[in-house]
Amino acid sequence: TALVGDLEILIPLAGLIDKDAELARLQKEMDKLDKDAGRIQNKLANENFVARAPEAVVEKERQKLAEVHS
Repeated sequence: TALVGDLEILIPLAGLIDKDAELARLQKEMDKLDKDAGRIQNKLANENFVARAPEAVVEKERQKLAEVHS
């Protein structure tokens, strides 16, 4: 159901979307994002990486982490 101006629009989705499959897909995506976030956090917590990597690379990893969390 969506409200558009003064109109309320109802689109029946029963039978069009497999709820269990969609939930499984979303869970898989969330698990991947959690894994990516952990990998990036470990990399940024590594003092050798932060000290030796070019600033642009470190900043790119920080941006990736921010994107994963958004």
